[in-house]
Amino acid sequence: MRIVLSIVVNFLLVFQVAAQVSIISGIVKSMNGEALKDVRVALKQLYIMDITNESGEFELRSVPNGEQIIMAYSVGYRLFEKNLNVQKKDTSIVIILEEWLEELDEVMVSADQAKTFGLSRLNTVQNFAINEGKKTEVITLSEMTINTSTNNSRQIYSKVAGLAIWESDGAGLQLGIGGRGLSPNRTANFNTRQNGYDISADALGYPESYYTPPAEALEQIQIIRGAASLQYGTQFGGLVNFQFKEGSKKRRIELVSRQSLGTWGFISNFTSLNGSSKSGKVHYYGYYHFKTGDTWRPNSGFTAHNGYLSIHFEPTEKWEFALDLTKMNYLAQQAGGLTDRLFEENPRLSLRSRNWFKVDWNMFAIIGTFKLSSLTQINSKTFGLYAERLSLGNLERINVFDFGENRTLIDGKFRNLGHETRLIHRYKMGSRLNILAAGFRLYKGTTLARQGDGSANSDADFRYLNPDNLENSDYRFPNYNYAAFLEHIFQLTDKLSITQGLRFEHIRTNSEGYYKQQVKDAAGNLIVDEKIEESDSRNRSFVLAGIGMSYKFTSQLEFYSNISQNYRAINFSDLRIVNPNFVINPNIKDEKGYTIDFGLRGRIKNWLNYETTLFFIAYKGKIGQILRADQPPLYNDYRFRGNISDARNRGIEAFAEVQLSKIFEWNKKWNWSTFTNISFVDARYVNTLDNTIRNKKVEMVPPFTIRLGSTISYKNLSLDLQWAYTAEHFTDATNARRTASAVEGIIPSYQVADLSLKYSISRYTAELSVNNLFDTKYFTRRAEAYPGPGIIPAEGRGIFGTIQIKV
Repeated sequence: MRIVLSIVVNFLLVFQVAAQVSIISGIVKSMNGEALKDVRVALKQLYIMDITNESGEFELRSVPNGEQIIMAYSVGYRLFEKNLNVQKKDTSIVIILEEWLEELDEVMVSADQAKTFGLSRLNTVQNFAINEGKKTEVITLSEMTINTSTNNSRQIYSKVAGLAIWESDGAGLQLGIGGRGLSPNRTANFNTRQNGYDISADALGYPESYYTPPAEALEQIQIIRGAASLQYGTQFGGLVNFQFKEGSKKRRIELVSRQSLGTWGFISNFTSLNGSSKSGKVHYYGYYHFKTGDTWRPNSGFTAHNGYLSIHFEPTEKWEFALDLTKMNYLAQQAGGLTDRLFEENPRLSLRSRNWFKVDWNMFAIIGTFKLSSLTQINSKTFGLYAERLSLGNLERINVFDFGENRTLIDGKFRNLGHETRLIHRYKMGSRLNILAAGFRLYKGTTLARQGDGSANSDADFRYLNPDNLENSDYRFPNYNYAAFLEHIFQLTDKLSITQGLRFEHIRTNSEGYYKQQVKDAAGNLIVDEKIEESDSRNRSFVLAGIGMSYKFTSQLEFYSNISQNYRAINFSDLRIVNPNFVINPNIKDEKGYTIDFGLRGRIKNWLNYETTLFFIAYKGKIGQILRADQPPLYNDYRFRGNISDARNRGIEAFAEVQLSKIFEWNKKWNWSTFTNISFVDARYVNTLDNTIRNKKVEMVPPFTIRLGSTISYKNLSLDLQWAYTAEHFTDATNARRTASAVEGIIPSYQVADLSLKYSISRYTAELSVNNLFDTKYFTRRAEAYPGPGIIPAEGRGIFGTIQIKV
C-alpha cells in the first residue's frame, strides 16, 4: 500500500511546463563537401529524428527551446554530436561527417535499432510504452545464423537468459517458453502479442498460445520481464511481442520465396510480398506459409497453413493507419506419451494412433497512430479473435492399454474483442526531459468449452456422438476486463531516472453450464451418471503498482532495478475439465505476488555486450499440483490442482557476447562472435501446512541452464554452432521422481547441440541446419493430457535445407 500511495503522490506532482518550440534544419555533408543522404539526425533523449534526403537536407520540428544535443550517424562515418542552444527563432546548422573505417558502436536514436549482435534491448520509449529501468531483450532474426523454416525455439531464444523451453512438436506449431521458474506450458505465463495486440486464446481466462507466427516473417521478438505487468497486463512472466516485417517504402514490389526440405518428409513453402504505392503513402506486407511433415515418431504427422496481410496508410505526416489480418490452421496427429521404461527402451515408440489435434486461428487488428506533435503521440488498437482448438483421442494414462473405445473430444471456441489506447507525452520540467505514458484497455471474451464422446475410429473426425447431451461437460465462460495505467519517467539527473507506475484492473469472469458425475464399478460398469448444473460469477477490482530506477554510469554502462506487483487470474480449465489424471479444487483462487529485479548491463566498445540480473518472484497462493492417491475405488495416483502454497523464485541470469574478431583485429571480411547464457534458479514452496511439499522445489524449474554458441563468417558465408544444457528438475510439487503413469516424475538433465550454415549471394540465400547434432535422446515435459499423457520425447537428429530467392 505504501508503494501505491507514494506513486499516487508523485503523479499528482507532475505538471507540464508550456515551452515554446522551434525548428532545427540543416544539411549533412562529407569532408569533401558532398551532400550525404540517408543520414540519421536526432536530438538525444527527445526521440525527434529525421533522415536526410537526396540533397542531404533534414528538418527537426517541434523542438523545445533550451539546451539540446544533436547527433548524426551513418555507416562508414564517425558519430557527430554537438550541443545547441535553441532559441525562439529557427536554427540552421551544417553538419560535416568524418569518414571512419572502423565499425561504430550501437547508436540508439528514436525507436530504430542500430545493428546489434542479434540480441539487443528495447529503447527507453518504444511501442508506445516505457521500458526504462526494466529487463528487456530484443531478438533480431536477420542477424542470427539459423534456419528459421522449422521455428526451432531452442535456437531462436538461445540468447535469452533464464528461459525454460518445452519441445512438444518438431514443426514449431506451438511455442512453449517460461522464464524464471514459470511453467513453459504454451507460453501461458507471458502476455503474448503480435504487433502489440493479443494473440492468445483468452488473455485472462485462457492465456495459452496455440498460434505461433513463423520466424521467417518476423523482424524482431521483444521480451519484457515481470515489470511489464503495469502496461501490458497482469501475467507474472511479462510480455512476448512478435514484431512482423513491414513493407518497403522504397520499392513498389518485392517478392521473397523460401523453399525448404528436411528429414521425415518435412516440406515448407514461405512466400511473401511487400512494397509501396507510387506516392509512398501506402505500404504493405503479406505472406502465405505452408508446411507438412511426418516428424520423428510414428503417428505424429502434421499439415499447417498460415496467411497474413498488413496494409499501412499514411495520409499525412501526423496520421498513420494499419490493418492486420491473420489466418492459421493446422491438423496434427499426436503420438501420445510414454512411461519411463518405454522411453528408455525406445523413445520413438508410439502407443496411440487415434489422437488428433486441430487449430483454426483468425485475427484482425485496426491500428491508428496520431502525432499531435513531436512530443506527443497517441496510438489506438482495436483487435479481435475468432478461433477454435479441438483435441480428440484417448485421455487415459499411457500405462493403460487403448481398447478402441469411444475417444474423448474437447472443443474450445474463443470469441474475443478488445481495444487499447495509449498516449506518450514528453515534456521538460526545468532542464530535464520527463516522459509520461498513459492508456486504457477494454476487453470482452467468450470461451465455449465442451467435452464429450467422439467416435471410436482412428481418423480425425471431430464430431460429438451426442452433441445435445455431452457425456462430460458443456460450459460458457464470458469475461470482461477494464484497465487503465499510468507510468512516468522522472529524469532526476543526466544519469539517474525514476520510473513509477500504476495500473487499475477490473475483471469479471462468469461460468455457466453443466458437468456429469460418473462412477464406475471395478468391472468398468457405469453405476452413477448425474448431471450437475452450475453457474458462477467472480468480480475483482484492484490496483497494481511498481517503481524502478536506472542509473547510467556512462552511455555504455547502466544499473537498473524495479519492483512490480503481479496478478494472474485462474484459467477456465482450472474451473472445470474432466480428466482421469487430475482433480481440481473447486475453491481455487487467483494468484498474487510481485517481481523484483536488480541488473547491470552494458557494452565495452564494439566487442562486448553483457547483462547480469538478480531476480525474486513472490507468489501468494500459487496454483500447482500435488500427487495424491486417496480416491476410491482403486486409489490410483492422480494430480490435485489448486492453491497449494505460497512460493518464491529467486535466481541470477547472465548473458555475454564477445566479438572476438574485433579483439584480434581481423580482416573485415571475417567475423567471429561467441556467447554465453547462464541461469541459476532456486524456486521453493514456503508458508504451507502441507508437509508433503514444504520447502520442496517448485515444479518445471531447472535449477541450472547454460547455453553456449559461436558464429564465424567470411564474406557472405556464416557458420553457427549452439550447445545447451538443462539440469534435472521435477514436474510436480511433491518432487516425485518416478510414477507408474509417467504423468509426474523428474525431467532428467540433457544437453543438445545445433549446427547452422548460411550463404548469400546477390538475390539468393541457402541455409542448412542440423538440429540435435549428436542425436541425443531426451525429453522436456510430461503431459497430463494432450499430447500425452506421459513423457513426450523430443526429436532426434534432423537435417533441414532452405533456398531463398528475392526479386
